[in-house]
Amino acid sequence: MMPPANGAGPGVLVSVEVDAGTVRRGDQVMIGGQVFTVLDMAAMRGGARRLQFSSGESLIMLRTTVLWAARRVSPRRYRDGRHHDW
Repeated sequence: MMPPANGAGPGVLVSVEVDAGTVRRGDQVMIGGQVFTVLDMAAMRGGARRLQFSSGESLIMLRTTVLWAARRVSPRRYRDGRHHDW
């Protein structure tokens, strides 16, 4: 299930560095001082990805492109993905 486009939802918002291989649906990327929420992605040749944003705009992210993104994560998960028991 994808988080709402406005960034609301369960979990905490953390800042992560993303590239074409690590960007996820729901990430909020900052481009030119404006926030764009990733709605969908398509793989392209050479490891690139075409990002489709909730605003209707798109961006081709090359394999070597690095951006900062805000991502919602569960505060009850370890870094390796396991869930806390408390």
